[in-house]
Amino acid sequence: MPPAYAGCSSSPQLRAIPQSLPAKVVTSLVRVIETSLFWLRAAACLYALGLLHSMLALVRRNQNLYPVALGAFRVGVVLHGVALVEVAMAYGRLPLDTSFETLSVCGFLIALVFLIVEWRYHFASTAVALFPLVFLMTLVASMEQPVAAWPNVGVRDAWLVVHIVLVLAGFAALLLTAVASIFYLIQERRLKQKRSGTLLEKLPPLATLDNLISVSMGLGFVLLTLGVIFAIIWAWVEFQTRWITYPSVQFSLFTWLLCLVMIFLRTSAGWRGRKAAVMALAVLGCAALTWAAQVGLRPALER
Repeated sequence: MPPAYAGCSSSPQLRAIPQSLPAKVVTSLVRVIETSLFWLRAAACLYALGLLHSMLALVRRNQNLYPVALGAFRVGVVLHGVALVEVAMAYGRLPLDTSFETLSVCGFLIALVFLIVEWRYHFASTAVALFPLVFLMTLVASMEQPVAAWPNVGVRDAWLVVHIVLVLAGFAALLLTAVASIFYLIQERRLKQKRSGTLLEKLPPLATLDNLISVSMGLGFVLLTLGVIFAIIWAWVEFQTRWITYPSVQFSLFTWLLCLVMIFLRTSAGWRGRKAAVMALAVLGCAALTWAAQVGLRPALER
């Protein structure tokens, strides 16, 4: 095995390089792949500004960062495209062989379509959901190569504790969303049936409950997003490139994706009232199943 390739066999990208090639060719390909990974991670950093905009828009209803986030997003798409072109030229094919490569290509296409739609129709409301999606897909795609282990056990445990606290806080916010949703459905039914003289009259008005659903839903999504980011980085360092195959990680990503769909339907499709309440209950149910699955799978993962 050539020196440039030695020690890198745990990376799916580098394993794809034929070992029969001359050492100089392998060295050149390794450098191209490493350069493309640098551009991909730079794109993820720029996409992070879009994620920050989405968080502020959901929690504080602040849209002031959008022009800056959109500009950074455009530059990120360019760097993302450069990374894909370099890998394609190195392999002589489209980079779609691994889950990481597929996520990278899909994230780039979603980002490109968003920019075209935003330029043509100024449909900026979708950015609240698409910015986090593209960021997370690109972040995961940039984790194809292994990294150094934790410097010490203390950092490892502290990182894991932060993840757990964020996820539990996110679940608490989703629980509040679900409770407000149940009250909304009860209050809506009481008003339609014109019932009076019951304890249900003390429930808040529908507008107040709908606003509570919106605020707690946004806060829950922000907390879960941060929790997922901490989780995948922890798993990446802990399990190297094998982390994406663990069912607990996949369950967590699916729950986050469902929560993202809820946010999209709320902010872009205008889902409010009964539809939003039912969706919030569905997301909470999925979150509970995800937590139960993680607890149930933990003994198997520790063996």
